[in-house]
Amino acid sequence: MKKVKHLYNRVNREELKSRVYSDDKTTRVTLSFYKYHHISNPEEFRDMLYAEWDEMGVLGRTYVSWEGINAQISVPKENFEQFKKELYSIEWLNNVRLNIAVEAEAPSFYKLTIKVRDKIVADGLNDETFDVTNKGVHLSAAEFNRLAEDPNTIIVDMRNHYEAEVGHFKNALTPDVDTFREALNVVEEELKEHKEKNILMYCTGGIRCEKASAYYKHKGFKNVYQLNGGIIEYARQVKEEGLENKYIGKNFVFDDRLGERISDDIIAVCHQCGEPCDDHTNCANDGCHILFIQCSNCKEKYEGCCSEECKEVLQWDEEERQEWRKNNPVRTGDKYVKGRSEKLKYKKPLNSTLKS
Repeated sequence: MKKVKHLYNRVNREELKSRVYSDDKTTRVTLSFYKYHHISNPEEFRDMLYAEWDEMGVLGRTYVSWEGINAQISVPKENFEQFKKELYSIEWLNNVRLNIAVEAEAPSFYKLTIKVRDKIVADGLNDETFDVTNKGVHLSAAEFNRLAEDPNTIIVDMRNHYEAEVGHFKNALTPDVDTFREALNVVEEELKEHKEKNILMYCTGGIRCEKASAYYKHKGFKNVYQLNGGIIEYARQVKEEGLENKYIGKNFVFDDRLGERISDDIIAVCHQCGEPCDDHTNCANDGCHILFIQCSNCKEKYEGCCSEECKEVLQWDEEERQEWRKNNPVRTGDKYVKGRSEKLKYKKPLNSTLKS
């Protein structure tokens, strides 16, 4: 492992954002990848990655655990080949699929964060009760399209409600859930009478379906399939191979872009006025920070806030805002609410149940 003075970036968040959004003109490649693999010492592996990636100017968010790695990052284009060489030099990551962003004009990350967690995706499952390697059949975009046409197929979105709200596959079951942990149970209950049908799952990059497919096979579902590489890889193959695009709207992404356009369809509405819109943003009041959909008119009217209350809070001095943050009912623990609030009047319902 290379010797470095620090293995964390302690620079102020606002300063880091300013560097990336205003000063840093570096052309970057935004990508994601994951791999389920037993890591005997996640802390040591994490430190090795941070030392190498920090030296190459990599930015982004990565989780490492005993079960593998889940990374969403951006790499300076000039260092991309070096990055791949070093990544692939790790035996179990050799030739791991790199999902390159569909749209990468806007900055995606402003700092490098690599955290050790219990799992690379929070699922609430006891993995010792089933074989996580007994996963579903991986399908290319063309294979996915063909199976989607089969009347014996049920397409299932394994993402959260705010992701499916701005984009999803045609006729997909889109559970109205806040977490992957919740989705696993909700989908199982919805499909319990359809264990003989083709269960065709998808998510952003594939990592959630990887675990879900093994879980549902363990639960007795006979024909479990997943979109290889997720929506990101599907969009690339559709474009390169001239395939029919069965995805409508945007693909929500977990970086500062908050979305990649896959089709021209706008299927969501502004949460404040109800006009067609699929642009996610976070409330400008940092004490609230709720994720919601806001059109350009409402952004100007509310100054980037989710409500008149938050707009007013922005005018207060720092001491008053700190006191407000301590008692803010929107925030729960360390997690900010996403797309749900009594303040937000408009939200289109999802196709969360199977039509009889």
